[in-house]
Amino acid sequence: MDRHFDFLVVGSGIAGLFYTLKVFEKCPRAKIAVVTKKSETSSNTNWAQGGISAVLADTDSFASHIADTLRAGCGLCHEDVVERVVEAGPSVIEELMRYGVDFTRHEGEFDLGREGGHSASRVAHAADLTGREIERALVENCRSHPQNIFMFRDHMVLDLVTYKEGGREMCAGAYVFSEPDREFDVFYAPVTMLASGGLGQVYFHTSNPKIATGDGVAIAYRAGLPVGNLEFIQFHPTTLYAPGRRPFLISEAVRGEGARLMSVDGRYFMADQHELKDLAPRDIVARAIDKELKESGEEYVLLDVSHKDPEFIRKRFPNIYRQCLRYGFDITERPVPVVPAAHYSCGGVVASLNGETEMPGLFCAGEVAMSGMHGANRLASNSLLEAVVMARFAAERSGEFHRGTQFPSSVPVDNSLASSLKMPRLKTLVSHDRRELSRIMSDFVGIVRSEERLALALERVQRTRDAIDEYYFATPATYAVVELRNIAAVAELIIRSALSRKESRGLHFLENRQGISDAFAHDTILHGQPGDQPQS
Repeated sequence: MDRHFDFLVVGSGIAGLFYTLKVFEKCPRAKIAVVTKKSETSSNTNWAQGGISAVLADTDSFASHIADTLRAGCGLCHEDVVERVVEAGPSVIEELMRYGVDFTRHEGEFDLGREGGHSASRVAHAADLTGREIERALVENCRSHPQNIFMFRDHMVLDLVTYKEGGREMCAGAYVFSEPDREFDVFYAPVTMLASGGLGQVYFHTSNPKIATGDGVAIAYRAGLPVGNLEFIQFHPTTLYAPGRRPFLISEAVRGEGARLMSVDGRYFMADQHELKDLAPRDIVARAIDKELKESGEEYVLLDVSHKDPEFIRKRFPNIYRQCLRYGFDITERPVPVVPAAHYSCGGVVASLNGETEMPGLFCAGEVAMSGMHGANRLASNSLLEAVVMARFAAERSGEFHRGTQFPSSVPVDNSLASSLKMPRLKTLVSHDRRELSRIMSDFVGIVRSEERLALALERVQRTRDAIDEYYFATPATYAVVELRNIAAVAELIIRSALSRKESRGLHFLENRQGISDAFAHDTILHGQPGDQPQS
């Protein structure tokens, strides 16, 4: 098949799919390739339970939503970006509904939930499976245009294809590998949209799916692009504690409906931690749980919603109720054990709200991007909002770029990336290194940090990363090896970012430097060098 396209989209979450549909509306004759590592629905979007925040009630206001977002971001949000995203909220909700998203309603009105850090109920949801419902609708719309939108499942991007024009590095597409087919291809396109999602798998405890290995951040950095604010990793306070089993996220919306956190011995400890108690911003709640665990020596705390009407809970949170039952817990009858887990990266590839990066032809949207929306801490349910608004603006800007660019007829490629397509070996070494890296990150670069532990982590990660780089170029290609290389690169970038911020702000908390410093009231930017791995 011809691997030349008008637009190349990397990732099939809400940002990538919404962008694809908007680009198709603006360029109905365009050929659009969507490359996704697994299936179209393997993404953080599909796992999002809570919902998407927007001003949809007469009792709410843009000013209030903006103020809540800025407050959560601890002085680092880009106010102009926040204003544009919030003000676009109602219209993108309408667009999602036009694509068939079925939000939960009550007597014709949105059933709006409230989550931590919000001063009003403004979270539109589809029961407690909002992400899955959005993903379903967008995928169905994309599949309805098979002559224009081509879905490449089980394909993984290795690196960007670039060329020089007028002294500037330009993006021309990406090197793509299919492990099941053992095929290596070059996908050419004048516009590449990087919407590859998050990086939670860098940590041992995470709410993210297995594919969230930070690929987009690593790919962009290797191409020389700047990344920003990677020290701000949001830990979701309440994932179900189930050793040996995949962590299951219990939405913050459960606390929004009255659930309370309690110690194993029965104390409701959030009352002493913040004026909003159990609805405090996530960084406050996660640190409070971390403190409780360290002081008590317990493995978990408890989340109690058993005092609410059982029928209401089963109707409002049908998936959470069913999943907890599968793990042996009836949330309507007794508290359930929970622990914090890595959930969302507020940092990423530096990009404007229009998705533009420093490299012409390369655009970003969603969790992989750092637009300035979230600052030092993301307000709950602002992630899906930012992703869809950013995708809409990026579709407009990249459409203009596509019409105005003269794409070269040929671009030099690096065939060394396809040096080995033999069958894989040494899987044990790959899994061992991945466990070691994720353990280092959870143990030393978690909710509460110290400069000493960060320095130790950096030394260990760099040593592991050097070995992985040698292994990567000497070993047959597999997704596991490619992901391991990306995890190592992103782990180092997170640590370097954390070491450069000598204060405690938002999601970055140093136990030996508590408090905010005016000297660090700016984004943390690390600049990549083309072809290089992160270096200290």
